[in-house]
Amino acid sequence: MKKYIILVVGSLVLVSGSAFAHFGMVIPSDNMVMAGDARVVSVVLSFSHPFEMVGMDLVKPGAFNVVANGKVVDLSGALKPAKVMGHGSWRTDYRVTRPGVHVFHMEPVPYWEPAEDCYIVHYTKTIVTAFGDDEGWEGELGLKTEIVPLSKPFGLYAGNIFQGIVKVDGREAPYAMVEVEYYNQDNKAAAPASNMVTQTIKADKNGVFSYSAPQAGWWGFAALSTADYKIKGKDVEIGAVIWVKFEDWLTK
Repeated sequence: MKKYIILVVGSLVLVSGSAFAHFGMVIPSDNMVMAGDARVVSVVLSFSHPFEMVGMDLVKPGAFNVVANGKVVDLSGALKPAKVMGHGSWRTDYRVTRPGVHVFHMEPVPYWEPAEDCYIVHYTKTIVTAFGDDEGWEGELGLKTEIVPLSKPFGLYAGNIFQGIVKVDGREAPYAMVEVEYYNQDNKAAAPASNMVTQTIKADKNGVFSYSAPQAGWWGFAALSTADYKIKGKDVEIGAVIWVKFEDWLTK
């Protein structure tokens, strides 16, 4: 049986989770493309334990799209094999040609996890804004399960609060559990205790959760639930995953 330490602050509940949480990952080289920046964004898709920097092989996703300016563009044909944390991953270069919000979304092939005796499907997305046009970041893609941002998911300082609504089949998910991990890219961060590798937030009755990131960098939020279907008689864990980057406060 797992042991939990629960801290209640108003309507926010932080629960220390176990290490080695799974995260689908969609990480762009730049999430705020400004005038003068390179207009080609490299997007890397992987599946891993991001804080511990332990990778897993990701077979070619079943779907990979970008939604921008009201259009859905299929990018799956542009994916090329890559390595992340020493494991099979995928990447593509995407040229930004117009201002606006670009939502990248991956739906992976179900992953069998023998340790949990279930399949895992993480509907994973991240949001890139281009040339100062940041309208539409709060939109929904209509995924099987999805985190819909309430805070603008870019242009956040470390210490700012990110809020989102967890949805399953288009409906708010009351008291959903949301796992949170830092992408420890340079492998320099260390957790004081193993149960601080993954933090867990319990959303409120409306499916709303809040988190203040203590460190600049990429942070993943994964809201997990059990699908209303099975694969080969086994449960399917579906995850609504969003990756959000927090920035350092700069001084002159």
